[in-house]
Amino acid sequence: MTAEKNQGFNTRAVHGGQAFEPRTGAVVPPVHFSSTYAQDGIGGLRDGYEYGRGTNPTRDSLQEQLAAVEGGKHAFSFASGLAAEDSLIRALLAPGEHIVLGNDAYGGTYRLINRVLGDWGVGHTVVDMSDASAVAAAVNEYKTRFVWVETPSNPMMKVTDIAALAEVAHGAGALLVVDNTFASPYLQNPLALGADIVVHSTTKYIGGHSDVVGGAVVLNDDELAEKIGFIQFAVGAVSAPLDAFLTTRGLKTLGVRMDRHSANAQAVAEWLQGRPEVEAVYYPGLPDHPDHELAKKQMRGFGGMVSVSFKGGEAAARKVAENTTIFTLAESLGGIESLVNYPSEMTHASVKGTELEVPANLIRLSVGIEDTEDLIADLEQAFKQL
Repeated sequence: MTAEKNQGFNTRAVHGGQAFEPRTGAVVPPVHFSSTYAQDGIGGLRDGYEYGRGTNPTRDSLQEQLAAVEGGKHAFSFASGLAAEDSLIRALLAPGEHIVLGNDAYGGTYRLINRVLGDWGVGHTVVDMSDASAVAAAVNEYKTRFVWVETPSNPMMKVTDIAALAEVAHGAGALLVVDNTFASPYLQNPLALGADIVVHSTTKYIGGHSDVVGGAVVLNDDELAEKIGFIQFAVGAVSAPLDAFLTTRGLKTLGVRMDRHSANAQAVAEWLQGRPEVEAVYYPGLPDHPDHELAKKQMRGFGGMVSVSFKGGEAAARKVAENTTIFTLAESLGGIESLVNYPSEMTHASVKGTELEVPANLIRLSVGIEDTEDLIADLEQAFKQL
């Protein structure tokens, strides 16, 4: 069915793009693995289906579902979050054009823009997105095409005012791109706040079970969507049928999972604040977080990600990261199981030596949906190793 915009989030998540199969009445649409489709004569396509790289019913269902939950008109599903970002940039930027990027962006995004697309001729400037004057100064009205922000950011959990940033970007003729991976569409809808384009690593909260890699681009503009759709087809970094199905299945339970992630993360963050070993806790749900009031205004909850820095420096951070038992030491985030990550040497190793470098005394927690008391007990026993 086509989800209605006035329906609640969970209704849209469950029913968007999920029409029952008409022949049998199966309420879960089948997974279409076919790489090609029979034609009724030369050029006689059935519902536009010709070849799997271009169109696939399972991927189409996911794309309709993604658009429904983000409140967008168009959505495109890709093989990974970075494939989505790369396709977006190649679709809408040309060599010689420019991106203004947040100074605490995900390391993989920075590597893509700096090393891969930089060699292609796309320039970039790194700024603190909380400083509107710095963003305005970095935007070159003749060449800047994107202002690109993550909010909350990875891993420092900064929250940026999307509406204010949209005003700055649009005033210079640029588009605002928001990476909504940490918040997820359940907690934040950047398009409704003035953003032009939303990107996701659907590997994370949308998929939600650490069993599928994917990415997405969501937007409203028809002309821009046509360009992105062409690159998706022409380059072919699309999500495979089973990946699309797993992502769809995960997305259906996003709302109930995010409620649990957020509740657990709040409890973990509050516990961490009381520990003498801790230098700082980075979680927008804490009243003393500098962006707490902004997060309350533009998000429906504070999410499942918590970062923490230690007074004992790098050695303490490494010790805790390597001695948890329920929190698994691993990259990625957003799954139902809790993970601990040491960004300096793991997810953000590619930005060491740059202005995006992550403090060596910091770990990042992806707080899962396990029992709260077990998560805190696990951290407590790890802290005893210090």
